[in-house]
Amino acid sequence: MKARINLVTIWTDHIEPMKAFYSETLGFEVSNDLGDYVEFVSEGVRFAICQRAVMYSYTDAYKAASAGQAFELAFPCDSIEDLDASYQTLLARGAKGVHPPENMPWNQRTALFADPDGNIHEIFTELEV
Repeated sequence: MKARINLVTIWTDHIEPMKAFYSETLGFEVSNDLGDYVEFVSEGVRFAICQRAVMYSYTDAYKAASAGQAFELAFPCDSIEDLDASYQTLLARGAKGVHPPENMPWNQRTALFADPDGNIHEIFTELEV
């Protein structure tokens, strides 16, 4: 095995609202849509969403209810102004705001939002030193 991530898949029980969120709200272009599996154009790593039921025939482990915030996707912004404007745009497009933009002690400005399944994601920019 290589210590390198090739694909990130978000499992969901609600593929259509998730597809709309990642394509329309976040702006990812769909590269492959099989109905219950949707892959998006993403630089650096493949990115997909998949209906959890697809895996039921392989293992019952996918039938277990997910609990807690298991992961976060972080999206870079070019500047403080870009981050603040991007956060407002995400809210206007239907993203659920979780935490407004704030300067953090690790020298970044961040803001948090959630997708339709409640996964919390971040936008960030580096603060000038």
